[in-house]
Amino acid sequence: MRIGILVGSFDPYTIGHDSLVKRALPLFDKIVIGVGYNERKKYMQTTETRVETIRQIYKEEEKIEVKQYNDLTVDFARREGAEFIIKGVRSVKDFEYEREQADINRQLTGIETVLFFAEAGMESISSSVVRELTHFGKDVKRFLP
Repeated sequence: MRIGILVGSFDPYTIGHDSLVKRALPLFDKIVIGVGYNERKKYMQTTETRVETIRQIYKEEEKIEVKQYNDLTVDFARREGAEFIIKGVRSVKDFEYEREQADINRQLTGIETVLFFAEAGMESISSSVVRELTHFGKDVKRFLP
């Protein structure tokens, strides 16, 4: 069984994240979306709310599970039996960061990282941008699935 994990804080979960899942779905038997919690970060939504929101999006998709985690991504991947980490790349900056993470993760565990480049028009969409727009009262519906 080919299992991939897609991890992040997903605060909030955007159409960019949804795009990654939909594009990765044909490649895997199961995708586990790991909603991370880091006590050093300040979140707009609780972890439980983020998990439940994402579960509702994929409630009809049997191949997707959504779980919370608060440790290293590779440890989460091992618990889930995943051999692949699914990541999105929007820019050269993202690419360099993800390349370094992929190299370390592979050295630690042998887990491979699969990179998806952002779809045209989604390169600027990020959770942090959506949070900032929300903070200033802007309508962000077009950025959320």
